Amino acid sequence: MTQKLVVLLALIWLPCLVAGDWPGWRGPERNGISPETGLDWTWAPEGPKVLWRAAVGTGFSAFAAAGGRVYTLGNQDNVDTVYCLDGETGREVWRHSYPCPLDPLSYEGGPSATPAVDGGRVYTLSKSGHAFCLDAATGEVLWSKTYPAPPTTRADYRVWWGYAGSPLVLADRVVLAVGTAGLALDKTSGETLWESPPGRPGYSSPVPFQQGGRSAFALVGGHEVLAADPATGEVLWRFPWRTTWDQNAPDVLVGDGRLLVSTGHGVGCALFDLSTGQPAEIWRNRNLRNEMGSSVLWQGKVYGYDFRQLRCLDWQTGEVVWTAPESRLGTVILADGKVLGLEETGRLVVAEATPEACRIVARAQILGGRCWSAPALADGRLYVRNAAGEAVGLDLRRPPAP
Repeated sequence: MTQKLVVLLALIWLPCLVAGDWPGWRGPERNGISPETGLDWTWAPEGPKVLWRAAVGTGFSAFAAAGGRVYTLGNQDNVDTVYCLDGETGREVWRHSYPCPLDPLSYEGGPSATPAVDGGRVYTLSKSGHAFCLDAATGEVLWSKTYPAPPTTRADYRVWWGYAGSPLVLADRVVLAVGTAGLALDKTSGETLWESPPGRPGYSSPVPFQQGGRSAFALVGGHEVLAADPATGEVLWRFPWRTTWDQNAPDVLVGDGRLLVSTGHGVGCALFDLSTGQPAEIWRNRNLRNEMGSSVLWQGKVYGYDFRQLRCLDWQTGEVVWTAPESRLGTVILADGKVLGLEETGRLVVAEATPEACRIVARAQILGGRCWSAPALADGRLYVRNAAGEAVGLDLRRPPAP
């Protein structure tokens, strides 16, 4: 076989990011919003068509989807596995496994971070600090790192649920929520480019944004919210944000030069102006308490779960616009002008993303067990899982016209 043919075959098999991909945590723009339109919301009572079901091990890693394949992590018998499945059939393409404790602690345990797919590579982080760069086509390990748990001080709670922030790929580097303000590795070689001092990173994921024409990312750490320069690791600003058990899990929302922080345990939310370089508080209340899942910002309104209630909040004022009835704890994404809320009971609720009123379009029980992982949407297929590792691929594509 000639070298040219080998290269050609490799290019054919490498997943390439296309418009319909959901390449990592919270989708293509890291904000929980899909650009897809024209989806089918006229379901049968049992819900959308099920394309496949699969077992992916215990855990809370959501799905990344690229090039017709989906990627997630799970744990079985104290072994983590990175799964690559065919997005249409659920057939296993490859898997990569390594020893890692399940560590259940008031929940099922297992990995929490979602893979990131970029340039034919898959980046993952385990709750115990195993970082991998895998070939997206074959699962071959290209490089790996292992990070210790953060040190515990008297100011910290003793409870630690492990690393949960999903990898963020920016240009030539991958940013991990490890240390007080993260760290950056060369995405090709795994070389450490910079790292912050040891400490609790919280359970949120880094969110990229622009501040004053400068690239930055924001991260909710164990005790604070901060922004850092992905090129150097320089911390641009920080302010305190404390919750019970240091459970800062949801991501920040950034838009129009402003940043929203929302967490549970009765803390609530606050909007900050970033135009002066240092965050200036605009408003603060308890109208949106994101316990686990992050919210989405759409056309001047915030959609998310205020603890156990699906809610619409005004971005400018922080006032409640509407609250859905009969809600439960859940997480949301947005697509086709609709809010897709996955409740922890496995019920999928679809509502119009409009401030006029709470208009439920569809609802269906699609899974059982505990569902804390956010759905992923790619090429009209919705990917959902529960804590036990039951995964399902659902078809939201409109049937062809007769």
